[in-house]
Amino acid sequence: MSKKGATPNQPSNNLSNNGVYVLMDEITMGSCADCLKWIMNHNLAETRLPQLTIIINSPGGDVHAAFALIDTMKASTIPIKTVGLGLIASCGFLIFIAGKKGSRILTPNTSILSHQYSWGSHGKEHELYARVKEFELSTNRMIEHYKKCIGMSEKQIREILLPPQDVWLSAKEAKKLKICDKIEELY
Repeated sequence: MSKKGATPNQPSNNLSNNGVYVLMDEITMGSCADCLKWIMNHNLAETRLPQLTIIINSPGGDVHAAFALIDTMKASTIPIKTVGLGLIASCGFLIFIAGKKGSRILTPNTSILSHQYSWGSHGKEHELYARVKEFELSTNRMIEHYKKCIGMSEKQIREILLPPQDVWLSAKEAKKLKICDKIEELY
């Protein structure tokens, strides 16, 4: 038994043993730490699975935590399939598109949200000016990630996925934009 009292017949162990992780939460340092440890453990295992799957249903959250997970996904020697289920918004969207090309699946009823980087900050004038650099770095990180994962130019990204207003997409619209590779029912 694990520390949490789970037995091998419980779904959480069956999912993990079969290379499936369910990320159904806000994107935080904690939720991403759990997922990246899961990826690392599978990569360090003596017997490796041929593929890992991350099922994502998230309203978004901390972009720095998301990029820590994305970097871990990209470093994985085991290909990672991503499945968008319910809602993939903001950082959840960033994580979803980091899945292996050809293995990014949305369910038909998934809602997708993409928006410009936003970050709350407070402080004295000189502190706020100093934080502008990180704001610009994060925005550029997002754009580069979109370019690599979706194949759009920066101009297309800014017009279609990162305009001033939030962008909501259906699974079908996302497929047309090459955000996902397939639309499928899970079962």
